[in-house]
Amino acid sequence: MGFGLGQSFCSAVLGALAYNFFLTEPRNTLLVDDPSNIWAIGLLFVVGLIVSSVAFTSQRRASDAALLRRQATVLQDYSRAVVAADNIQAIVSTTCQALAALFQVPVVVMLVSEGEVAAAKAVGGIDPQKAEFEAARLSLETGTFMRAETYPATASRFDFWPVKASAGQHAVIGLAFNPEDRPAAPDTLVGIIRSVLALALDRQQLSRLP
Repeated sequence: MGFGLGQSFCSAVLGALAYNFFLTEPRNTLLVDDPSNIWAIGLLFVVGLIVSSVAFTSQRRASDAALLRRQATVLQDYSRAVVAADNIQAIVSTTCQALAALFQVPVVVMLVSEGEVAAAKAVGGIDPQKAEFEAARLSLETGTFMRAETYPATASRFDFWPVKASAGQHAVIGLAFNPEDRPAAPDTLVGIIRSVLALALDRQQLSRLP
């Protein structure tokens, strides 16, 4: 339950061997005199595997449920914070914090106006470089997701998602995933953040109109 399926499998093996070594004749050896003891050892091993699998599956489901609850809480808090924000810098900062809390990776949010990056807020210790600014602009121009280290963003460390608002100022979200620990489907959570951010940008632009 504490360390996963591999360790549980090893525990089942060790349990069967310990039963053989200490409790079957001849004792203190792995030899078996009575054929019925072979079945007992095999049954003990099978039961150990079943219990290990059930415990591992239960733990994984509990972990998944806890993760979903945490993600829902982050999204709810983010929505409230964006509604309460009274300037675009606060919105961008709140967005970065929410994405970092959801994915536990470095984050950058860029504001793009008239095809140029007007501002960028980074969280997590990785600042975007020139190639990543270019990848972000390209993602916004094409309106498509741009994955890190793939053509045409081969030099980018960030995955980029465009955020197109109805008004003139748009944004790009960047997440620097570890290639070995990249989530299978981040688009759902990022999509929610994108939608809220687009609405917030529209609201800021409309509030400036006379």
